[in-house]
Amino acid sequence: MSKSVYVEARPRGRDGEPISYYVVEDQASSVLHSTNTQAAGIQWAKACGYVPHVARVRHLDDKRKPDHWRKV
Repeated sequence: MSKSVYVEARPRGRDGEPISYYVVEDQASSVLHSTNTQAAGIQWAKACGYVPHVARVRHLDDKRKPDHWRKV
């Protein structure tokens, strides 16, 4: 069984802040990896055997709500 991880933008804000980097987090919000692009985070997760998910909307990142995420 594959474990889900979440590729999130940083900062998380919604006030037009530019994205500085991305992190790959587990369900407990522990950072497993950081990278400059979302694509690189997704690639890293898949190479490690994880199932990556990305937020549907940047500031909606509650991991307990599956509607906030889409599998990639």
